[in-house]
Amino acid sequence: MICLECKKELDYIDHKNAMESAGVELCNKHYERIEKLINKHDTSLEAIQLYYALKEAGVNSMLEWWDGKKSIDIAISRVKLNIEIDSKYDKLTEHEAINNLEEAMHSFKNGFTTIRIPHIVVRYYLNETVNNIIGIMEGLKANIKVIN
Repeated sequence: MICLECKKELDYIDHKNAMESAGVELCNKHYERIEKLINKHDTSLEAIQLYYALKEAGVNSMLEWWDGKKSIDIAISRVKLNIEIDSKYDKLTEHEAINNLEEAMHSFKNGFTTIRIPHIVVRYYLNETVNNIIGIMEGLKANIKVIN
């Protein structure tokens, strides 16, 4: 058991606390950082798990990135990809749907692609989700100039 951020060996208490609250292995220092994000942005466990799974796959991303208008769950700036984890997709109202569409439009106008992933997909198909995101990144790299 090692911290996914600093690779420090975890004791049982650190492992237990982080796994119960964040769903990933983190030392106390990094767990406290994630806990602040959860409290400030209501970050979902699935967003945290996907962020660390992408990190393990070598994808450089940002958790709770501010785009100037709102906080994005996960941003991969190199290919201008924003990822939103949808936890209420089964209870989407017409008003929320049009807001989502408007947000996507603003992202496109700024050169970003926004994808919405249901939380259930991340929870049960994490590896497949990471592979699909990497595939999307490859497609974006092929079609846009990559920021270095």
